[in-house]
Amino acid sequence: MGEMQRMIRNRPSMLGRRLALGAALMVAAPVFAADNAQPRAFNTVVEKHIQPQSEQLLLALVKDGKALQIDGIAVFNGSDKFLPGKIAIGLAEYLDGLADNDPRLPAYLGHFRKIAKLTIDDPNDTWGIYYYLTALDILRRRGWLEQAVDPLTMAKLRVRLDWRSFVDRDRYVLIDHPNNYIVVAFSIARLRGALGWEDESAATRLYAAAAKHYRTYSDFGFADETDGEGRFDRYSILLAGEIAARYVQTGDTPPAETLDWLRKAADVMLLRVNGDGLGFEYGRSLGPYGETSIVEVLTAAAATGVLTEAEKAIAYAYASRVSERYVDFWIDPRTGSVNLWDDGRRTDAYRGKFRILGENLSLAHQFSYTNAVWNKLGYRDRAPKVDWAAVQAAKPRRSTTWFARSTYDRMLLTLQDGKRLVSLPVINGGATQHNHSPYFPIPFSPGMLEGVADGDAPLLIPQLTLNDGSVMMPLAYQRDVKVEATGDRTSVSWHQSELDRMGDAAPAPDKRVSVTTSYRFAPGRIIRTDVFVPQKGTTIADARLEFASFSTGAHMQGNSALFTSGAVRRFTVTGLTRCSASPTEGKEAYRSPQGPMHSLVSCQGVRTASGALRISWTLEYR
Repeated sequence: MGEMQRMIRNRPSMLGRRLALGAALMVAAPVFAADNAQPRAFNTVVEKHIQPQSEQLLLALVKDGKALQIDGIAVFNGSDKFLPGKIAIGLAEYLDGLADNDPRLPAYLGHFRKIAKLTIDDPNDTWGIYYYLTALDILRRRGWLEQAVDPLTMAKLRVRLDWRSFVDRDRYVLIDHPNNYIVVAFSIARLRGALGWEDESAATRLYAAAAKHYRTYSDFGFADETDGEGRFDRYSILLAGEIAARYVQTGDTPPAETLDWLRKAADVMLLRVNGDGLGFEYGRSLGPYGETSIVEVLTAAAATGVLTEAEKAIAYAYASRVSERYVDFWIDPRTGSVNLWDDGRRTDAYRGKFRILGENLSLAHQFSYTNAVWNKLGYRDRAPKVDWAAVQAAKPRRSTTWFARSTYDRMLLTLQDGKRLVSLPVINGGATQHNHSPYFPIPFSPGMLEGVADGDAPLLIPQLTLNDGSVMMPLAYQRDVKVEATGDRTSVSWHQSELDRMGDAAPAPDKRVSVTTSYRFAPGRIIRTDVFVPQKGTTIADARLEFASFSTGAHMQGNSALFTSGAVRRFTVTGLTRCSASPTEGKEAYRSPQGPMHSLVSCQGVRTASGALRISWTLEYR
């Protein structure tokens, strides 16, 4: 039995608790102390709240089959391409908690057999394949595989659960997927090997492909989600944790270079741990996944000996707090489901509400397997004991993480301003993401400065319109990035010889306008300045910029917006002729993964149509 699966086996099952859904929700919706004075153990939250919540959804699935609806959404709508695998892993993890002589076991194995047959012809791609194979490996290790899956269904699964469905089998390159999927393929190959379906040669070649990508597009140990465009986001840091976890899951030790990547990833994530359970702050697929990504990286680092004992204690305390936040904030007690979509929340379109059951099951799995790791490490039911004020005080005031330095520079600045984290990613979202605000080179700070999933409003960054109607933004082509620090002041600057012309899925360089950009960070204040220089014959006809804030009570004094409540005190713009402030009124364009932004400051208009244009904004916060 692989180490990861042994860890998962060690928890008791709750599948037999046939509670009414309403009663289950009472279990799944805790009342946590508002000040977190007595934080709960990770295992306590998982076993008493997260597992029962997903258990009730699975029991409803067994009862209703393909007629199942959650919060009015038909679960089997044909749009969730991972669903069969997520159902399988949810069922298998519960089964794995049963003793061999448990009288309920035959019935529950029958449930798995029924659901496997029910979903065998449904779409199940990439991540769904990995989840399904993980489920089958659990059943194999327990000696239950033949009881849980009938021969015809197994024959179909053996053909369909294959990495070759999304990887070129001759060149070992992905077919139209972001880079992180090469690790999904690697994970699938290792599990197919564990099941005796293929030898280890494919997994070896897929790992080599992933490692080559690391080395080719980053000299610093991070994974570009594209082939060199510079999309360094949450996945770029999480990937090392996933690779290491897959080796552990299949009973092996990660290579030394993987552990080196993992140490660097852990360093980035340790800068982001906090007593509120808030997670990763920029890029796509955030919400609870921004929180569990930190948990997954740090759990893998703990399991492989990468973390120190002190770091383990901090990582465990953070995982415990994230689990509390998941139950207390992300689970909606009215529906019994995770809520990524309603009450002013917004997530990426590909993670839409049509995936409602799958999102519940994949998040429950992330908590389940990471909790099992911590249990194995000796933390079962241990109350977290971390002084978060001391943890925050011990963090470096500033940290610069380089991703790539070549034709274009890619980096991440992380600042600690009192209790507040402020970051500045200087990256390129690349095709499909370059024009979305979670990838803009702007400051992010959980609860104060956030992007909008798939949103293209010019948040905190100028959008220019030229005399011929072309629309451009300074997004993708940063050169010569410099970071300078004096005391508690930090400055960042770069220039771009071309701007990103809007209108296409991929970035389009346009040299008719260049720009020099600078940031100045000080306690409670951020200043950004852009100086745009159009080439001869090119004029800037218009420019606009927006600031969407969680703060309220905005009113204008000239081109300054003052806020009566919330983290932001004042937002001031120079270089544009007019600004206005208004409530967002819940508009979808100004919803973050956490919830709605409340105020919108809009600035527009240029004083001169030719020559250099200087636009600056100053943000003052509490």
